[in-house]
Amino acid sequence: MEYSTFGRHVAVDAWGVDFELLNSAEFLQSHMVEAAEACGATVMSVQSKQFEPQGATVLVLLSESHLSIHTYPERGFAALDCYTCGETVDPQLAIDYMLTVLKPKTTHAKKLVRGMGELQVEEPKMKQIELV
Repeated sequence: MEYSTFGRHVAVDAWGVDFELLNSAEFLQSHMVEAAEACGATVMSVQSKQFEPQGATVLVLLSESHLSIHTYPERGFAALDCYTCGETVDPQLAIDYMLTVLKPKTTHAKKLVRGMGELQVEEPKMKQIELV
């Protein structure tokens, strides 16, 4: 079977996020798994690290690639990214899910279209979603 090399990679800097939301690896891990599932991805494994005195990193390994967050609660900052291979899983949905949870005051985002030759940089369409 031949697989497509097409992929989408959404990266977001989120500012103005509540300290408590960014300082709990357990909280973030739970929502990151939900975000991955909400976009239709298959979760293979999860790793998280709670840093002292503050901060967290969560990495969700997907069958389709990955979803990650690195936080700096003292700055109200989170760096999120989601890369998925193929056409069936949209990484934007996972990012939108996490931004709905984190409620940042400001975001800066880019989407890379990968695996088609020259990288294409696009402005993603960010939107709030309804959590169930």
